[in-house]
Amino acid sequence: MSSPEELTYRKYPAKLHCENVKKNLLSKTSLDPSTIVIFLSGEGSKLYPHSDQEQVFRQDRDFFYLSGCNIPNSHLIYDVQSSKLSLFLPNIDNDDVMWSGMPLLPEQALQKFDVDDVHYTNKLYDYFHNLNKNHKIAITNYRSEWNNPYKYFFLKQSDDDLNYALSESRLIKDDYEISLMKIAAKITDNSHLAVMSALPIEKNETHIHAEFIYHSIRQGSKFQAYDPICCSGPNCGTLHYIKNDDTLSNKNSVLIDAGAEWQNYAADVTRCFPINGIWSKEHRQIYDIVLKMQKTVLKQIKPGVLWDDLHLLAHRVLIDSFLKLGIFKKKFSSQEIFDSNASVCFFPHGLGHLLGLSTHDVGGNPNYQDPDPKLRYLRLRRKLLAGMVVTDEPGIYFSPFLIDNALKDEKIAQKIDQSVLENYYYIGGVRIEDDILVTENGHENLTGITSDPDEISKIVTDGINKGRDHFHCIV
Repeated sequence: MSSPEELTYRKYPAKLHCENVKKNLLSKTSLDPSTIVIFLSGEGSKLYPHSDQEQVFRQDRDFFYLSGCNIPNSHLIYDVQSSKLSLFLPNIDNDDVMWSGMPLLPEQALQKFDVDDVHYTNKLYDYFHNLNKNHKIAITNYRSEWNNPYKYFFLKQSDDDLNYALSESRLIKDDYEISLMKIAAKITDNSHLAVMSALPIEKNETHIHAEFIYHSIRQGSKFQAYDPICCSGPNCGTLHYIKNDDTLSNKNSVLIDAGAEWQNYAADVTRCFPINGIWSKEHRQIYDIVLKMQKTVLKQIKPGVLWDDLHLLAHRVLIDSFLKLGIFKKKFSSQEIFDSNASVCFFPHGLGHLLGLSTHDVGGNPNYQDPDPKLRYLRLRRKLLAGMVVTDEPGIYFSPFLIDNALKDEKIAQKIDQSVLENYYYIGGVRIEDDILVTENGHENLTGITSDPDEISKIVTDGINKGRDHFHCIV
C-alpha cells in the first residue's frame, strides 16, 4: 500500500502499538503486570503569549503512536493486564463550538480510532479515583500542564522504563506505518522535482522554499516534517541552514533538504544541483564523491550490520577520493589520514538517522560524549533490524569555520593541501539523502527522485528551456 486511498478503510493500528509497548515494557520493568496502567496525555492547544491566536498544533508523537489520535488536549489510558485502550477527548466548550464548530463526538471517535472506548476528559476523575482504591500503579509520562490536575490521584513510577518501551516499539515500523512513509516519500519526490524544474522563477533561496511547500500542499501534505533547508553557494556549507533568504545571483550550487509529512510520518530527502544546469568541474567532482559514499553504504544496508561501521566506511571513501583530488596530500596513507580525524571537518555529521514519527526518530542510542569525533554526532549507534527506516545521507562541506578550526591541529594541517582546497570553497557543500527501509533480506529505497548527476542536469536544463509556463503543472 502506498496511496491514501488504499488506507481509507483501515484504522491506524493503535492497539497493536500498545501491545508492542506492553511487550517491551514487561521486558524491562519489575512491576507486576496486573498493577500497570499507562496514562499518557497528548499535546495541548497553546496560545502565543499576549495573544488569542493558537500556535500551530503538533501532536505528541508517543501519544499518537499509542492512539492514532491527532486531537489536541486528549488523553489515553492503557490497562496492561486487560489490554484495554481508552481514549479521553476534551470536554465540549460552548465558546469553542461557536468559533470552530462541533468537535468529533465520542461515538464518531470510536468508529475512527482503534480503541476500546471513548469518553470525555471529565471522566478521568472517576477513573483515577477507582484506580487508587484498587491499589494499582499508574505509569505515566507528564508531557504538559494538562496532566497536572490528575497527579495526586495515583502513584507515579519512573518514566525510564516506559520511555524505553516506547522508543523500542517505535523503532520497528509495521506495514501501515511504512505505507504512510511511502506516501510522504512520494509527495517529497514530486516536490523536489518541481524545485529542480523551476529555476527561471527561483531567484533566491526563499523561492526554492516556497516552491517545495507549494507542491507539497497541493498533494495534501499541509505540514513539513521539519523546516526546509534551502541554500546556495557557500551557504551550503552550513548543515542546518534555514535562513533561506539569500540571492542565487553569482552562485553555482544549490542544496535543498526538505521532506513532506503524511499523518505525522516524515520523509527526509536532500538533493543538490547546479543553478544553470551545468555542473562546474569542482562541483561535479565533490558530488560524485558523495554519491559514491552513499551508494557504497547503501549496498551494505541489511539486518545485523552495525551502523557505526557504515558511517566509518563513508569516511574511508571520502579519504581515498580526496587523496586522488589532491586535497589530502598523497605522501600520507589513507589509514594515517583516517586516524588523524582529518576527514571530520569535511564530513562532521553522522551518516544518517532513524526516521518515522520524528525526523530524527527515537531508539538510535546516540552518544554525544563519544571521544571519537568521527562518531560523536552519529544519531544511530546500533545494529540494523528489519523494519527500521534510516536515512543514508553522507555529505562533504567546505565550511571555513570548521576547516580553520581543524587546521589549528598540526596533525591535520600537515595532511591537507590548502592550495588545492581553495578551489572548492565556492561550492559550500554537497549532501545526498535517501530514506531506506531495512527489509528481512536487505533494504528498499523509499526515495524515488533521481540523484544521477546527468539526469539532474537534464531536469534543470529542460526547466530553464521550457520557461515559466511549465511550472505549477508538475504535480
